[in-house]
Amino acid sequence: MKHITDVTILNNGIAMPWFGLGTYKAEGEEVAKAVTAALELGYRSIDTAAIYGNEEEVGQAIASSGVSRDSLFVTTKVWNTDQGYDTTLKAFDLSSRKLGLEVIDLYLIHWPGQDKYKDTWRALERLYEEGRVRAIGVSNFQIHHLQELMKESSIVPAVNQVELHPRFIQKELHDFCKLHQIQIEAWAPLMKGRLQDNELLAEIASRHGKTVPQVILRWGLQNEIIIIPKSVTTSRIKENSEIFDFELSQEELNAITGLDADERIGTNPDKLFF
Repeated sequence: MKHITDVTILNNGIAMPWFGLGTYKAEGEEVAKAVTAALELGYRSIDTAAIYGNEEEVGQAIASSGVSRDSLFVTTKVWNTDQGYDTTLKAFDLSSRKLGLEVIDLYLIHWPGQDKYKDTWRALERLYEEGRVRAIGVSNFQIHHLQELMKESSIVPAVNQVELHPRFIQKELHDFCKLHQIQIEAWAPLMKGRLQDNELLAEIASRHGKTVPQVILRWGLQNEIIIIPKSVTTSRIKENSEIFDFELSQEELNAITGLDADERIGTNPDKLFF
């Protein structure tokens, strides 16, 4: 992982960048400027979702960027209220139109919920088989959700996007995904700034001449986690990307991993029922 465009190969042979831009809660001109800045800085992976309400702006920024479509990787997600077979297919059509993309690189089920995710997955399998998506996956799935899904499906999810950061490393889930060749991707990899004042991270950052966020993001990369830090500030978007010119030692990696406290800042997927 020496460059911002370095990729991992998903379980279906598709290449996905290790690093990208998250767009959660970024809307309108703000998100358009963020995507534009990111692409100018070399980002090639952009993550959005139907519920973010910004697919249209993301698509417009991509279209006007001048970056070749073949070099971009775009992810979006089906929202909870659209889960189910027919409704997912309709939701995908809408997302595709808003993004202005005939083919989406990665389409995810946003949350597992109770039982609709199996029908939703069948819709994703159809979209994949029709060539309308290059890879399909899930988000916020626990081990038991993945086990239930794989019992009845013909395609193993390529990606599982979950909350993951040094205070919540989800080791058991990460190990399970590795075993089944499901790539882990982290949302909120910086714990929404809550680790900024951590003494251990500050010490490691000082040692490398880097910032605490850069150290956290580098820790994620070296643990083979796809990371999509969200920012709408050009200077921060640039800072987040400057993590390919240094490497953490194994001792430093272990020390950061030791910060794990099973501390979740988002919703527990087993408590979100719909």
